[in-house]
Amino acid sequence: MSNSQLVTIKGTRDGLTLHLNDQCSFKSIVNELEQKLSMNGLDHDEPMIRVTIQLGKRYLSNQQQEALREVIRERQNLVVESIDSEVITKEEALAWKEDTEITPVVRTIRSGQVVETRGDMLLIGDVNPGGEVLATGNIFIMGSMRGMAHAGIHGDNKAIVAASYMKPNQLRIADQLSQAPNYESEGVYMSCGFIDAGEGDIRIAPLHEVTRRRPDLASFERRMLNG
Repeated sequence: MSNSQLVTIKGTRDGLTLHLNDQCSFKSIVNELEQKLSMNGLDHDEPMIRVTIQLGKRYLSNQQQEALREVIRERQNLVVESIDSEVITKEEALAWKEDTEITPVVRTIRSGQVVETRGDMLLIGDVNPGGEVLATGNIFIMGSMRGMAHAGIHGDNKAIVAASYMKPNQLRIADQLSQAPNYESEGVYMSCGFIDAGEGDIRIAPLHEVTRRRPDLASFERRMLNG
């Protein structure tokens, strides 16, 4: 492996991007970076240049990241904007797992009761008027939805609310609220509430229409079958 492959510096309209080889030692990276920065011809009188560091599949500790920042700070007109890696920490992996898991809930949600889950919720039961269900992901109700449901509570506007029977008091998805649901007064069977990308408000439509618009929902079925 030649030294020229360890650090690649590319100029962009936003500044500089440093691509660091992820197959060599950290010490080799630092040595190469120091050498290249000392030879790049940057003048200390030039305006501040923002630097993005791409680590690839390399993981760096906080101490190693600070060492990189220090090498770059020695060039007075360079400042590190971000350090990006394709590797995630154990904590990030666990958080991602929680956000993509399906939480089964087997009960009837009565008036005054609130149930909240992280990730997708699968409710086997009814939501009575005055009851509330909330999830960071999708909400699937195998029963009657007559209360309030809020899917994508942390801002996921692609989340949906699906129910065997839909006649909610209120539907919320991300920060959108259904003020005038587009269903008839007797309710709708096997339907789904979602944010219409074209109109930007919440619509309620048959499940088969929603699955055509959101083919990624097939992953829910696969996860259910795989247990």
